Amino acid sequence: MDRTTRSRRWIGGALALAVGTGLSITGMTGTAQAADINNAKNGGFENGLTNWTCSGASGVNVSTPVRTGASALKATPGGLDNARCSQTVAVQPNSTYTLSAWTQGGYAYLGATGTGTTDVSTWTPGGGSAWTQLQTTFRTGATTKSVTVYTHGWYGTPAYHVDDVSVFGPDGGGGGEEPVTVPPTPTGFAAGTIGHTSVSLNWAAAARATGYNVYRDGVKVQAVSGTSATVTGLTADTAYTFQVTATNTAGESARTAPPLPVRTAKEPITPDVPKHAVTGYWQNFNNGATVQKLRDVQNAYDIIAVAFADSTNTPGEITFNLSSALGYANVAEFKADIQAKRAAGKSVIISIGGELGNVTINSDASATAFANSAWALMQEYGFNGVDVDLEHGINSTYLTKALRQLSAKAGPKMVLTMAPQTIDMQSTSTEYFKLALNVKDILTVVNTQYYNSGAMLGCDGKVYSQGSVDFLTGLACIMLEGGLDASQVGLGVPASPRGAGGGYVAPSVVNNALDCLTKLTNCGAFKPAKAYPNLRGAMTWSTNWDALAGNAWSNAVGPHVKSLP
Repeated sequence: MDRTTRSRRWIGGALALAVGTGLSITGMTGTAQAADINNAKNGGFENGLTNWTCSGASGVNVSTPVRTGASALKATPGGLDNARCSQTVAVQPNSTYTLSAWTQGGYAYLGATGTGTTDVSTWTPGGGSAWTQLQTTFRTGATTKSVTVYTHGWYGTPAYHVDDVSVFGPDGGGGGEEPVTVPPTPTGFAAGTIGHTSVSLNWAAAARATGYNVYRDGVKVQAVSGTSATVTGLTADTAYTFQVTATNTAGESARTAPPLPVRTAKEPITPDVPKHAVTGYWQNFNNGATVQKLRDVQNAYDIIAVAFADSTNTPGEITFNLSSALGYANVAEFKADIQAKRAAGKSVIISIGGELGNVTINSDASATAFANSAWALMQEYGFNGVDVDLEHGINSTYLTKALRQLSAKAGPKMVLTMAPQTIDMQSTSTEYFKLALNVKDILTVVNTQYYNSGAMLGCDGKVYSQGSVDFLTGLACIMLEGGLDASQVGLGVPASPRGAGGGYVAPSVVNNALDCLTKLTNCGAFKPAKAYPNLRGAMTWSTNWDALAGNAWSNAVGPHVKSLP
């Protein structure tokens, strides 16, 4: 095993932990001297448990998992034994040392006692399969010549693993490990995801490295602590070369050679949404409607909302799982369909929410998680926007932050649509209406779902029954008079009677409502005070139900939308 020399950058002068109660960091910073060594012995457990004492025979030497070398420590708490393993280390008085170890598995604590000043410890709850570094510093007293460093777990928790323990500082004379030397050049350097403005890079850990420098075309562009990096701010369809070096306090390794050539992807096709557009939801599931691949979506649809994204255990974060019921051989085929639709001038967006789905965005952290994960999906799949179809309540303040963060990443051509229920758009005081107004400058269209609601008030204060031209025009009028631009208003209706529990209207009624709002013709009892010729268009749930009904909706409404003034 390489006798690794882990990070020697100070993280604080004193790091104190009341066991099981919390962690506080205070103090100073400093820089290790060239003569500093790792004073711990057998810190990688390559010689079994030599130099270590474990309580109650709780520790054993194992060959897996290990972080480096061939061995590591596994210690298992049991009963009233917290599986404490310790070593007495020779140190110099009035000196500062950095104590470090890598842990995996259950709760793990790392500390030092007998320092002659303030004893220290730090901990991690563990629980994952990745190795986690614990690190703290301590200063020895005026007469201190040895300290006891230790690790332990916690009562009733699983076994923990430890590797690469180090106590860096002045040589205590106890025969510790050798002084720090420059790490070797990293190996396994490769490119991961290649976008049109970014490239992800990864490599294998280098022995003794505490950090890595990334070079683009010979110029250092990043310094990272892990074994991966994403270089952003690149130009689409452009050739670059990349290299990486390993660093520690002794210096920097040679760069990986030869330089890794990477060409960024071409700028994705981002179609402009037509002045008058037809939106259709495409079902990523089989509920009795026609099962479609994305390539089969009818040509009448200008905006295709993929329904739906899935939430994760992280508040605000979304992901997407392609249904196996759709007949795709793999995800790559689905992505190719997205690109083909976009090449044909269509916008393909990812929808969040729906009747059964929900994404909670009610804090700054969840807003950022949403923006980051939505942007990641846009980059991975080629979606050029998002649709907000949250039907279980929203927080307009934080959802506004989330959408603005996403817009900042995606740029001005991001397509942003919404599909609130009728009750959500009855007043500008509702959270959905406030959200629409908050993001009006980046909003494409709000396609209110004019179905499954029962009777509702129109903008004239009269009650209209769903399923009528007056219902569509009287309720759309609320948005038109409430501050949204006509280009941001669309009529959402079912594609067939099976597409919704109530509120289906024949395509001819949809067309009459469009004429009434844009030209003041074919109105019912309600007639708007003025025409809105820039009205965006109509939306339907769903392209699949439309297909099952012989495309009656798109064949009738699609051409009519295109003929609007």
